[in-house]
Amino acid sequence: MTSRSGLALALAIGLSALGGCASAGAREDRYWDPWEPMNRGIFRFNDTLDDWVLEPAARGWDYVVPDRAEVAIHDFFENLRFPVVFANDLLQCKLEWAIMETFRFAVNSTVGVAGFLDPATSLGLIRRSEDFGQTLAAYGVPGGPFLMLPFLGPSNPRDTVGLAADSAVPGTGFFVSIPLAANVSLRAVNVVNQRARFLDEIEEAKRSSVDYYVFVRNGYLDYRENQINDGQPGDETFREELYDVDEGDGN
Repeated sequence: MTSRSGLALALAIGLSALGGCASAGAREDRYWDPWEPMNRGIFRFNDTLDDWVLEPAARGWDYVVPDRAEVAIHDFFENLRFPVVFANDLLQCKLEWAIMETFRFAVNSTVGVAGFLDPATSLGLIRRSEDFGQTLAAYGVPGGPFLMLPFLGPSNPRDTVGLAADSAVPGTGFFVSIPLAANVSLRAVNVVNQRARFLDEIEEAKRSSVDYYVFVRNGYLDYRENQINDGQPGDETFREELYDVDEGDGN
């Protein structure tokens, strides 16, 4: 592992140990939430931001952008995640998956018109999601307590370190040669487009859940547990994409 990965690994272990201090002797389980008061405060901030900024922008976007175009934009940004997925496949010694991901990227970047189409899936090259949080879990680093991040949504100490490490992988800045303002604009398009794809599902979740915070927390942690255990690949369900922090739509 690189020195950067080693530093991230050490930091993740330290943060997870710190989380253990929050509740001495507490047994870590999937829904361990000793920081719930703080997490709920951050969640309210995120949800208010969603109500007043992100959802209205997404509804406007959904009104003018056809559904098929929204899927194409999503596929385009997913294709750009190749360096992260490939690197973490290698770190977890998933060589077959790394090779498959390389072929996926090659096919979608050429035949798939820079990734706006996804012919690789029809060829049996299934999309998989790997990140450094999953890599740390593969090496036995515990997740630690549930943690709600401002703007980014649900996480835990291990996955927060993983998110920072993934963002440092070369090539994940979308287009490193374009001006900062354009780069930020592209990231905003990705976030708004992703939110627009699940307007009805999120509205229904907010309306029907007894406690929306618990719904988000438990749904995200179930999703991460499934990812870490290499659950069924290619299952792009509402729950999976709603709680995928790496795509910036974790609220």
